[in-house]
Amino acid sequence: MSDPARALRDFRKEHDFLVGVDSDGCAFDTMEIKHKECFIPNIINCWELQAVSKYAREAAEFVNLYSKWRGTNRFPALLMVFDLLAERIEVKQRGIVMPQVDSLRKWVDTETRLGNVTLEKIVAETGDPVLSQALEWSKAVNRSVEEIVRGVPPFPFVRKSLQKINEHADALVVSATPHEALVREWQEHDIDCCVKVIAGQEMGNKKEHLSFAMKARYAPEHVLMIGDAPGDYKAAKANNALFYPINPGYEDASWQRFHEEAFDKFINGQYAGAYEAKLVAKFEEYLPENPPWKKI
Repeated sequence: MSDPARALRDFRKEHDFLVGVDSDGCAFDTMEIKHKECFIPNIINCWELQAVSKYAREAAEFVNLYSKWRGTNRFPALLMVFDLLAERIEVKQRGIVMPQVDSLRKWVDTETRLGNVTLEKIVAETGDPVLSQALEWSKAVNRSVEEIVRGVPPFPFVRKSLQKINEHADALVVSATPHEALVREWQEHDIDCCVKVIAGQEMGNKKEHLSFAMKARYAPEHVLMIGDAPGDYKAAKANNALFYPINPGYEDASWQRFHEEAFDKFINGQYAGAYEAKLVAKFEEYLPENPPWKKI
């Protein structure tokens, strides 16, 4: 049986340090266009939410862009959107009931490689109509991304940072995005050569990506995850690794600080502790837990 994560397990180690880099919203300014132009229109169309499209858009933008769930895999994020809509008074007043998606919830709860490949397999095995609909939605999103998202360069200082990383550390793309889209974007801007492996959702979740790459090769304090979402932080800490935040809305300044200051501290053993804690505390201020329409 083939191992989708073999590239992560087998790449050639060249340095004692490892840096994982998230892609969407972290290396590339693609989060807004992907969600607002690709994900959300297909949520509304594929799941028959036209009657509450305004609220569906607000919920999806909150989950995927402006909350602590930013960067969540598309399938659990979809369920969160449904749950937010189900409890919203304006949706109830319009008599709109959310799709019954119990089988999708079960799949999300039990599968770690949440992507079209594993979903296609279970759809073929079960013929489940809800899972089939989820697969069609996901494929529609991918088609929209391929058609619409192009010409979006990396954030300033990303290229310089990757070049600096390569002098002292091995680098990986660690992402929940499908592999094909990642490869296309990194190759389009000629930075795929700066990373050992481009790991997408087919290779597992971000926690697994780091675990597979680190095992028996890198000391945890020599591993740094760069990300723009709490899921990136959790993936790092689950592996006892360090985390560098790219603050949403302040990505340019975050990358400049990384290039000019933070990476040197990481390599010199001065990153862990108070410095990292200060950066993480500031990062958490940008991502609320409660949506703005909820009065606390």
